[in-house]
Amino acid sequence: MVSAQARRSQVEFASHRGISVRRACALIGVARSTMGYEAKMPAKDRPVITVMRELSSQYPRYGYRRIHIFLARRGHEMSHDRTYRLWQLAGLQVPRKRPRRRVAGSRPRPVTALEANHVWAYDFVLAIDVAGSIRSGRLIEVLTKLVSEHGAPKYLRSDNGPEFVSKAVLKWLLQSNIDTALIDPGKPWQNGADESFNGKFRDECLSLEWFRNRTEAKIVIENWRRHYNEVRPHSSLSYQTPVEFKSKRSSTNPIAAVLQQ
Repeated sequence: MVSAQARRSQVEFASHRGISVRRACALIGVARSTMGYEAKMPAKDRPVITVMRELSSQYPRYGYRRIHIFLARRGHEMSHDRTYRLWQLAGLQVPRKRPRRRVAGSRPRPVTALEANHVWAYDFVLAIDVAGSIRSGRLIEVLTKLVSEHGAPKYLRSDNGPEFVSKAVLKWLLQSNIDTALIDPGKPWQNGADESFNGKFRDECLSLEWFRNRTEAKIVIENWRRHYNEVRPHSSLSYQTPVEFKSKRSSTNPIAAVLQQ
């Protein structure tokens, strides 16, 4: 099925090859009265595509669904279908990542978070604390700060790294009435939420930046952390930001949702 615009283009092509417009219209089946018609959609879509390209350049790892949220924030509210059409029209796409090798075998189910502050997961990118090395003393300091801000979780999930199972950390967890939920060695999928966050952190921040020094790294990473919590739409939260999600839960639930720190 050839569109009306495509048929008018064929008439114009034929007329440029010496065929009269009247005859070209008769051959292609186009009414002559429509030859002067100018489509309104391209003019309507042009400013949206311009903003879409700008957002895609600013957030190269975001697909059209998240760009749809940012467009609405800019005043361009539209359906997902139109967003996808314009995304395709603009030739935009998220660069493909190389697939990871999947490990076969059974995967035991880790402790599942049932409510806010039930399970926290942490690793050496999570607070986000930037340093050349992070020992148990610094780890306890960061965790103490987070607990004072959000309340203590029931479980704290991590791998079996020496800093995470040191006597000082285990003593602090005991005093804070927090149980450990250590994953099995060599099985990072048991800490899936944390691994997912680490992947987004690498993909959307670390892989796009070149840090000239540690001070610059702290500033850039902290800005990204705020963006992740306050600006970035999350598909798992119905494309709300964690701050929006926490705010809505706080208004209906005395236990507030914990942000990914």
